Amino acid sequence: MIKKFLLLSLLSLAISCKVQKDKPISEAIVTDYGETITASELKDHLYTFASDEFQGRDTGEPGQKKAANYLKEEYQKMNISSPLGENDYFQEIPSSFFDNQYNASENVVAYIEGSEFPNEIIVISAHYDHVGVDEQGNIYNGADDDGSGTVAILEIAEAFKKAEKDGFQPRRSILFLHVTGEEKGLLGSDYYTKNPIFPLENTVTNLNTDMIGRIDPQHENDPNYIYLIGSDKLSTELHELSENVNDKYTQFNLDYTYNDENDPNRFYYRSDHYNFAKHNIPVIFYFNGTHADYHKPTDTPDKIEYDLMARRAKLIFYTAWEVANRDDRLIVDKAN
Repeated sequence: MIKKFLLLSLLSLAISCKVQKDKPISEAIVTDYGETITASELKDHLYTFASDEFQGRDTGEPGQKKAANYLKEEYQKMNISSPLGENDYFQEIPSSFFDNQYNASENVVAYIEGSEFPNEIIVISAHYDHVGVDEQGNIYNGADDDGSGTVAILEIAEAFKKAEKDGFQPRRSILFLHVTGEEKGLLGSDYYTKNPIFPLENTVTNLNTDMIGRIDPQHENDPNYIYLIGSDKLSTELHELSENVNDKYTQFNLDYTYNDENDPNRFYYRSDHYNFAKHNIPVIFYFNGTHADYHKPTDTPDKIEYDLMARRAKLIFYTAWEVANRDDRLIVDKAN
């Protein structure tokens, strides 16, 4: 009788798992996971990550090392593994790569493997370094730049992990990439693309998040916006997918001002996505624009618009979800 009961239980579990696996992924299901990205959790992360304790996260300095360990510990808490091996979340960058101008540093990496196309990689990136402490002892906390992008990735990763636990593993693999040395000249992403963990030819897209927590002066009267840069530079499909995802889930006013080839700010060339774009990997750079606290000690977590930031992080999650789960890999139709 016990054996029969055990057999029936195992059969029931197998059927349940198959139903879960074959269940269509509806818009409502995707929204449920997007809604796990919350303003309160982003705030909790950022008040720690952009605190004085991290000393402005200057590349190669103790505060940056502390920040790297914080990220590693958060991924371990979420039971999200590293592609480098058990407990090895750091892609080490020797000082020689920086021409010995800075101490050795590390990119932080975590990974969820795809169920059907595991060799096709979506890279979600943000830089976690900032500019440190000035000669007067002022700490540059870098809450928006780029604490906001960094902690958004943690929340996005958590949403994907919850979906995976429920049987909705992404069809393509996702690499969560926190790069160092951005403020020194995009050095961490440069190192990654010269020493990729996964072949660049297998990288489907890079969704890069650099400053998504504030409202710039141009949008003070209409804060329902996000700047998108680069979405149409290499893949028409990526641009159209991005627009459709926004229409379906978040309804932002997508501002392409800085996507203009003649943009005098040249933001397309000034964040980590560009090192991927140089290799004909389609990119989107998510950005809230600059503000009075940009690269000043006053870029602190109390000035972040957390509800708005959560919605922006959801847009990135939904876009990554669509790219990861579509039938076909994005087509690059505008190669350099």
